[in-house]
Amino acid sequence: MNQPQEREPFASLVLYHLFKWSIVSPTLHGYFRGRVYGVENVPRRHPLIIVCNHASYFDPPLLSCAVRRPVAYMAKEELFTIPILKQAIALYGAYPVKRGSGDRGAIRAAMGALAAGWAVGLFLEGTRTEDGLIHQPKLGAAMIAAKAGVPLLPVSLWGTEKIFPKGSSFPHSIPLTIRIGEVLPPPISNKREALQAVTERCAEIINGLHALGR
Repeated sequence: MNQPQEREPFASLVLYHLFKWSIVSPTLHGYFRGRVYGVENVPRRHPLIIVCNHASYFDPPLLSCAVRRPVAYMAKEELFTIPILKQAIALYGAYPVKRGSGDRGAIRAAMGALAAGWAVGLFLEGTRTEDGLIHQPKLGAAMIAAKAGVPLLPVSLWGTEKIFPKGSSFPHSIPLTIRIGEVLPPPISNKREALQAVTERCAEIINGLHALGR
């Protein structure tokens, strides 16, 4: 069996830095007045799973920018029809997942990305929430971490739920704060109890970081 790569492909790393410094970083730190805490907690090499809350279509590129390494995402197929956004998330490693296609394809894709050295980003609730908090965390991230034997990194995105207020078609310049927690080891087994414990711990950390606010 081939050993997992230490990090993502070089070409993806180059594209990531080009897009980050030309567009995403100025947007995060300029337009959104972004603050990022806990960057020292992010492993610079080796595969890992980044778990976070989700409230906006802007979350994937902003998260990738904040952790300072490319992140591969499972993204709804519909997102790849939105101009500009589709180019952004593709450069950052996103891959489309069909609704209703089941979890097996998504799990295989995530496992493949981890084997190639990527950090894989998973939204713990699996969909956007109006308040940016995690209410019903899913076990998928913990299950993939257990199968791949990779750690998890909890991250909180604060403020992104306000980027597009109701009735608005243009992103508002609102302050954003991203807080990165400490790395957690993978579940000790694939049993539901172990997966549940790690999932609940991730949700607790993310919601706790979110509660710190700006």
